[in-house]
Amino acid sequence: MRHLSLALLFAALLLAACGGQSSQGDIDVDLINNPATADGTDAKAKAAAITFDCDLHDFGRITQGESISYSFHFRNTGTADLIISGCTATCGCTVADYPRGRIAPGKDGYITVSFNSQGKTGQQYQEVTVSSNAQPGRYILKITAQISY
Repeated sequence: MRHLSLALLFAALLLAACGGQSSQGDIDVDLINNPATADGTDAKAKAAAITFDCDLHDFGRITQGESISYSFHFRNTGTADLIISGCTATCGCTVADYPRGRIAPGKDGYITVSFNSQGKTGQQYQEVTVSSNAQPGRYILKITAQISY
């Protein structure tokens, strides 16, 4: 009986020690950031990075109704394959064509932004958001044009 009482006391102390929370030394697991991958290398060292030659193109003056396009040159300056998951524009008058496959580190490509000025007048400013697995995950390309009749 005495052994059972000691065993129960020990179990109660063990549960209280494991389940209790103290105000000192506890670390919320949500705050832990371990940058190492399973193979022991730094996760940040294995990341895609997209670098554009420029992120703004000014078409200058154009005539209303013209459809124009510009190809933004980029390079994967990271150490992992770059994957562009999509490009979205601020207006239906602007569309982007982008590479659909993997872009290896050191390789380059183009994102072609096309703008249809039909029904537009004056100064126009459009943005295309490029979404990818690079850090940061979103990059904004911009085009401008002055439209006249």
